[in-house]
Amino acid sequence: MYLGLDLGTSGVKALLMDGAQIVVGSANGHLDVSRPHAGWSEQNPADWIRATEDAVSALKAAHPVEFAAVRGIGLSGQMHGATLLDASDTVLRPCILWNDTRSHLEAARLDADPRFRSITGNIVFPGFTAPKLAWVKANEPDLFARVAKVLLPKDFLRLWLTGEHISEMSDSAGTAWLDVAARRWSPELLAATDLGEEHMPSLVEGTAPGGTLRPDLASAWGLSGDVVVAGGAGDNAASACGMGTVGHGHAFVSLGTSGVLFAATDSYLPNPESAVHTFCHALPATWHQMGVILSATDCLNWLSGVTGKSAADLTASLGDTLKAPTGVTFLPYLSGERTPHNDAAIRGAFVGLGHESGQAALAQAVLEGVAFALADNLAALKAAGTTLDRVTAIGGGSRSRIWLKAIATALGLPVDLPADGDFGAAFGAARLGLIAATGADPLAVCTAPATAETIEPDAGLADAYADAYGRFRALYPAVKNAGH
Repeated sequence: MYLGLDLGTSGVKALLMDGAQIVVGSANGHLDVSRPHAGWSEQNPADWIRATEDAVSALKAAHPVEFAAVRGIGLSGQMHGATLLDASDTVLRPCILWNDTRSHLEAARLDADPRFRSITGNIVFPGFTAPKLAWVKANEPDLFARVAKVLLPKDFLRLWLTGEHISEMSDSAGTAWLDVAARRWSPELLAATDLGEEHMPSLVEGTAPGGTLRPDLASAWGLSGDVVVAGGAGDNAASACGMGTVGHGHAFVSLGTSGVLFAATDSYLPNPESAVHTFCHALPATWHQMGVILSATDCLNWLSGVTGKSAADLTASLGDTLKAPTGVTFLPYLSGERTPHNDAAIRGAFVGLGHESGQAALAQAVLEGVAFALADNLAALKAAGTTLDRVTAIGGGSRSRIWLKAIATALGLPVDLPADGDFGAAFGAARLGLIAATGADPLAVCTAPATAETIEPDAGLADAYADAYGRFRALYPAVKNAGH
């Protein structure tokens, strides 16, 4: 049996999987986020342990015999968080989370240093870990002086599980301290934030052992023998392991609150100018590129709030047959945009409204706007050398067939829908636990689920969509300039 632990922002998920990769069961522990000031987002690391214990206890109670056979544990977690420890591993302050924006000035200062983009292959975003430490040094200098170790959230959980300071490549790539091509810490970039390698955990690959469960904890959980804890992965790379998106050119599009276009690559292909994330993957000698749009299903939920119609009703009103764009264009920048613009100040817009533009036209434009924003992501990945021939759709928005038809046509790619199952980050973490504990071939373990359905681009609407995408592309600079 193998246990996957996914430390998210709103909870910890524990998933139990057998050696044939059949999911036995899962359970969750709840987490809250503290926002003491505007733009701040924090959690107490002790709550992560409590939520993990809650999830594990529930899973063990539901499946006691199977749980007792656990031999490997994999970890997945929310990325970028700054967990600060003193020399005795005491937590110095609440963890500053991925969606905390207080360090935007520090991020801009670090990003202006050309070494960061050159070595990491990425823009230094405010959500990354390095600018958070620069903020702590500037605003909490006495506390900064006591920092002995900086851990990412899942690696603090590992410290509790194993007693060791260890991280892995995929999560560490989101700190702005990793030499992403060489897969090692950069002393040069650490020094730029007045830190050294001694402040960092040691590094392993995500598929490699990254510690062993403490004997006292194993005893408390009713486990015997050595239980290996895998290196694990950041949440997006763990989800990719769960989806089998690990081979070169394999990709998924995630339609959640935000949108993600994730592509695995077998070489390092940075493109920071287009705000593409280029990170190490959880498998050795593998990287991934990721374009991010900040509002995906959030856009439909916003329109739902404005119209008083549910998101399902809005999409249902469009029918099952994809229609040509109406001339109404929606820019989905409700909270700024990441890829390709890296513009926190830009905001959304409807353009081309007429007396005839009713609720259905607005709903259609919203779906198209998100699809075109994902097409922007695809163009950014292509500019970095990644070519895709299809994508798999995941996330809540993928339940809308009409939206997937719009995305397939906007991207010019077939969109596969996986068969029902749990293929998320906790499942990917459990797969990494299996690999680390048994030495199994990662590519043989991290296979893709069966495809239940494929949605092809609508060739008859290709020209109309190309014209509409041209209008979409032209509007960003116009709206940006109008706002200044």
